[in-house]
Amino acid sequence: MKCKSLILFASMGFAALLHGPSPALAQVSLGSAQSFAVLGGSTVTNTGLTIITGDLGVSPGSAVTGFPPGIVIGGTIHAGDAVAAQAQSDAALAYAALVAATCTTNLTGQDLGGLTLPTGVYCFNSSAQLTGTLNLVGAGPWIFQIGSTLTTASNSSVLVNGHNDCNGSDVFWQVTSSATLGTGTQFVGNILAFTSITLNTFANVSGSALALNGAVTMDTNHVSVCSSGGAPFPHGAIKVTGGGQIPVPNPNSALPNATGTGRATFGFNAKASKSGGTAASGEFNYVNHVTGLHINGPVTTIEVIAINPDGSPKTVLFSGTCRSSSPSCSFYVTVEDHGEPGTIDEFGIAVTGGPTEVRSQRVISNGNIQFHGN
Repeated sequence: MKCKSLILFASMGFAALLHGPSPALAQVSLGSAQSFAVLGGSTVTNTGLTIITGDLGVSPGSAVTGFPPGIVIGGTIHAGDAVAAQAQSDAALAYAALVAATCTTNLTGQDLGGLTLPTGVYCFNSSAQLTGTLNLVGAGPWIFQIGSTLTTASNSSVLVNGHNDCNGSDVFWQVTSSATLGTGTQFVGNILAFTSITLNTFANVSGSALALNGAVTMDTNHVSVCSSGGAPFPHGAIKVTGGGQIPVPNPNSALPNATGTGRATFGFNAKASKSGGTAASGEFNYVNHVTGLHINGPVTTIEVIAINPDGSPKTVLFSGTCRSSSPSCSFYVTVEDHGEPGTIDEFGIAVTGGPTEVRSQRVISNGNIQFHGN
């Protein structure tokens, strides 16, 4: 099977060369794979509170494990279905197009950390390493062709024009073998790895992780698929408020459309610091009236993790520490504002540590969520 895949990719790459590399590199398209934040070939596995914004899929394999505690918002899990199969087919075409692009700068032997790179096609004859910060400047696109593996050191980062938000739609990483992102890495771009992708603890991707033949392995990560238009909403300009309730199934269900005879109520305000970054202030309160779980505490971080095509915020994540909890716990809340009257606004929560609770993103049964300028 692997040999057939190699022949397929080689054939597609040769066809692309016959037509010549396109001078408009932005024409590289992920096709239906564009909506996938994570796509595996054999399996997708997760440990911890991973948040996927976009679709998650696997094909030709069908195993997806670790959801929950991982949650998928703004998308669907496609395990071995026709949608995932088509996405893999389109990802393979994109991979071949990236292989066929003409290299403009060979960086073999150089660490990407500390470099500032304009739009272009950058190639490595063998492995590529990122230690520190890579700055990408210009309008894009940026293509990286890597002859074997891609590895990032802990706490490394990729910035596009000074940001590591969802700027990844015009950054492509074609990896001939496997990619491994180190602990705490803040990565930008669409990773298309022929074999596998591993995201170590707290490694986040603004873009996508697409493994054509092997597994995608995650541990407490954020992966946010990027739309093709719009600019990231400034973190320092966001404030979110809301209150209402969601249906609580008993026993628990992680399905986004889960219903139940019980209810959980919530209320919150979260305001970003004017100094920028993800620091925030505010208060959060949540009560599951079926189990009696009561979580409240100060909001400490807030982040826009998905945007609409016009650049306005689509999904906001805020988090904090539970008050008066023994053992201690933390809460992570994702909210979506779909305008007035708020009947299709969405709310999701995960509580980790002492008390635990996972309610994947779902439409509220009543109430209202609002995003404001700060």
